[in-house]
Amino acid sequence: MFLELRHLKTIRAIEQTGSLAAAAERLHLTQSALSHQIRALESYYETPLFSRSSRPMRPTEAGRRLLAAADRILPEIERLDRDLREIAGGATGRLFLALECHSCFSWLIPTLEHYRAQWPSIETDLSMSFSFDAIDALRAGKLDGVISSDPVDDPTLHFEPLFHYPVVLAVSADHPLASETRITPEMLADQTVIGYPVDRDRLDIYRYFLDPAGVEPAGARRSELTAMIAQWVASGHGVAALPKWAIADELARGIIAARPLGDGLSATMHLAVRRDEHRLAYLDAFLRIAREQAGERLDDITLARPSH
Repeated sequence: MFLELRHLKTIRAIEQTGSLAAAAERLHLTQSALSHQIRALESYYETPLFSRSSRPMRPTEAGRRLLAAADRILPEIERLDRDLREIAGGATGRLFLALECHSCFSWLIPTLEHYRAQWPSIETDLSMSFSFDAIDALRAGKLDGVISSDPVDDPTLHFEPLFHYPVVLAVSADHPLASETRITPEMLADQTVIGYPVDRDRLDIYRYFLDPAGVEPAGARRSELTAMIAQWVASGHGVAALPKWAIADELARGIIAARPLGDGLSATMHLAVRRDEHRLAYLDAFLRIAREQAGERLDDITLARPSH
């Protein structure tokens, strides 16, 4: 298509200033270049755009149609340009988050409170609708970030490490395993393992602890709620692999004990974002605040260095 935004800007400048010379000065062009641009348009569409005999220059019917389009399109383009620059500079944007880490509320809620105070122009939300398909929602643009300990190999996504943490085995205080100094995979062969309702290969206790040893536990239970898992553990209905912060209250009350898995099982919490957005200023700010809050509120973690 021959018509470009510069043509609309030219038409608007001529109409507003009333002459080629004044319009050229406003657009930082020579009068000759501007005249050539108008004649090229008129030649392409085979119709005059301005009446040259009038002073100031008056648009023809074709010129008026172009002016009407310029009045509609250019303000929208200018708003879009401003919005994109503000997003790139971190002045505005959207940060819709979801959790795949079901025990992360203890630090994420304070993180969002601090973030909103520092970045009030960023629209933030924490969605509970995508807890078990959050990465798909991130790919589809329904979310802007996912808190996850389970990176996937996807060239369209970027997983920024937040912190590293140990995963412990939670057992009831009077459970026989509570007297052990460390847990081996074989000790869980006669146990019911409680976990979240996700694919088995996404649960660290299976992927990195039981399956490599060829050990199958006697049973399995599932719950979406960390509080429910902790309650089942405390009442002796099974054991669970969890970070310590998820059971901090139960540990303090002495109703749950935590024991290391093998020589120590650890995981890394990430913020997953779309790769083409991971350098945005307001995302960098969220990462900084998230790490600060995690360091203040969570035990036994090691903050990760930014990967970018």
